[in-house]
Amino acid sequence: MARTYHAVITYKDLAEEIQKRTGFRTKVRLHHWIGSTLGRVVREAHRRGDPPLTALVVRSNDGMVGNGYGEVLKVAGEPPVEDVLEREQHAADARLACYRRFGATLPPGGGVSALAPKYQAAVERRRERVEKPLQVCSSCFVQLPSTGVCDSCG
Repeated sequence: MARTYHAVITYKDLAEEIQKRTGFRTKVRLHHWIGSTLGRVVREAHRRGDPPLTALVVRSNDGMVGNGYGEVLKVAGEPPVEDVLEREQHAADARLACYRRFGATLPPGGGVSALAPKYQAAVERRRERVEKPLQVCSSCFVQLPSTGVCDSCG
């Protein structure tokens, strides 16, 4: 993943890959072991001076790094980040550092950090809803329903 610009991997896919490559299979639920495994990865990357590879790992349902990303901040001696978008932006910056460090083919200028695709799409959908001006009936000044026809004035 670190060699492919803007690539991420889900926790589930990473767990499958770990089990496939190591030959160790488990029926233990993913959330019971992946966090401690990724915690070791965070500490080892920090010890080596590498960016946190765990920034590349996102949840499949929403494309976010999740609360476990706090370990990256803790190991780096940074304060916790409570704001979700701020945490995801930190992870996006860390991913860019991973792509640069591990030889991804980057666009001219070195590339830019980006939220994980699934999360970026959700942010854009929310932004469109917020930025879209409300339609109001020109007669009674009530917000129009999605049909665009006033329920009061018809």
